[in-house]
Amino acid sequence: MPAPAFRLDGRVALVTGASRGIGRAIALALARAGADVALAARKLPDLEAVAEAIRAEGRRALAVPAHLGRRPEIERLFEATLGTFGRLDVLVNNAGTNPVYGPLVELPEDAWDKLMALNVKGYLLAAQHAARSMTRAGRGVILNVASTAGLRASPGLGAYSVSKAAVIMLTRVLARELAPQGIRVNAVAPALIETRLSEALWKNPETLARYLASTPMGRTGQPEEVAEAVVYLCSDGASYVTGQTLVLDGGHLA
Repeated sequence: MPAPAFRLDGRVALVTGASRGIGRAIALALARAGADVALAARKLPDLEAVAEAIRAEGRRALAVPAHLGRRPEIERLFEATLGTFGRLDVLVNNAGTNPVYGPLVELPEDAWDKLMALNVKGYLLAAQHAARSMTRAGRGVILNVASTAGLRASPGLGAYSVSKAAVIMLTRVLARELAPQGIRVNAVAPALIETRLSEALWKNPETLARYLASTPMGRTGQPEEVAEAVVYLCSDGASYVTGQTLVLDGGHLA
């Protein structure tokens, strides 16, 4: 069991992109640390499976199907969360997409728009809603899931890299703006984590070999390793940490 400073008992968290991968692992880790959790993603059956796992931990859970790149659905999500739990202490912006692979100069405009709407605009809109509620309470935490792709140019992943670089700066700006309201804003930047979103990379023998050769720990990461870092940043154990991006990469960028 986490030490008291790293517990989240009595708090309510909202995790987007929570139906699988990193988002699912984060939702479960927050619940194990004591939080009740609202879950958002597009497919309700997948969300309900995560909600049941959270209830099995003895915590309350709410599954809300929503497209996190669309304002009306984000508004409905926050209405449902606050209507059910009456408060919001933690927002984890995790929903994301990477629909294309190839040079930026060949990127279709609609692919760029789709990616930015979810990966960047969706984070901002959710943060705006969360900040309003947290400001009334005088405290709160916003945690954005970025990527090492936002810290170093990744050929073939140009649009995704740009979106994650934007998330990192969004984190820094929001942290400065919201600190006087008692709201901390941080990010995590995972490298290659074994999820469905990234399986085209870690299941490709050549790509995986190149990654492992340049990673001192010699392995990929697991969603649970990201989740534990998120629990720390959302807890009182990180009460003097804001505006930071914690890199989780096995030494890849070292």
